[in-house]
Amino acid sequence: MSEQQPETLIVVDIGNHHVKFARLNVGDASAFPENASVLRLSSAPMPFDELANWLPADRATWRVASVCRPVETGLARWVASQRPADDYLRLTNDMLPIEIRVEQPERVGTDRLLAALAAAALRSNEHPAIVIDAGSAITVDLVSGDGAFEGGAILPGFAMMATALAQQTDQLPLIEPSESTQPPPVVGKSTVQAIRSGLFWSHIGAVRELVGRISSDLDTPPEIFVAGGDAAVLAGFLDGSARVVPNLVFQGILIAYRHQRL
Repeated sequence: MSEQQPETLIVVDIGNHHVKFARLNVGDASAFPENASVLRLSSAPMPFDELANWLPADRATWRVASVCRPVETGLARWVASQRPADDYLRLTNDMLPIEIRVEQPERVGTDRLLAALAAAALRSNEHPAIVIDAGSAITVDLVSGDGAFEGGAILPGFAMMATALAQQTDQLPLIEPSESTQPPPVVGKSTVQAIRSGLFWSHIGAVRELVGRISSDLDTPPEIFVAGGDAAVLAGFLDGSARVVPNLVFQGILIAYRHQRL
């Protein structure tokens, strides 16, 4: 393969607290492979030594989606310094092959658009889709029947709301994320249990309400795609047809990359 066509594609999803990397074969025309090598690192600070050990020795192409500008700037500088032969590009909204039907298209989070782009490709032909991404913030977005991003709703995620409760009250403790996959009792028997109940069930209720109200305005029942760290938990309380797609943003980056090469 020539120098202009590197073998490895590095797709990067930069969040507010973590950065996810996936290593793909440029020549593979299939969808995002389930066995792709994925690396998840803390962003503050990013352990560049661990990243360097994971990366291929040869030249690579990078396509990066970011919602945290300082972290992306640091990564771009590191790549330029340590891997100057690599092709590094941060994706912007105007590069994506999706119509954005909102008031300020340039201000929509690129990760939301990439997830919508992937859902538009995964859905049945001409069906609308609702895309739920449960990370630091939870987003519930609509993809129209003709594949456009129509906007949606944003609310604080589990950890963000827990931090706000602890920081803005005198006696409520900071609740660490639960490792249990079971929902907490609705009626908590201690302060900690009460906070866990409030956080969990308020998020479930909010997402279900948003999905229901968006769906009621559509002529065709939407397909539902759920991504993010809390995807499996949320999906269990939605319509049984809801699909958990852990690497939805990665799939969107891959679609955008292939579109640019056409």
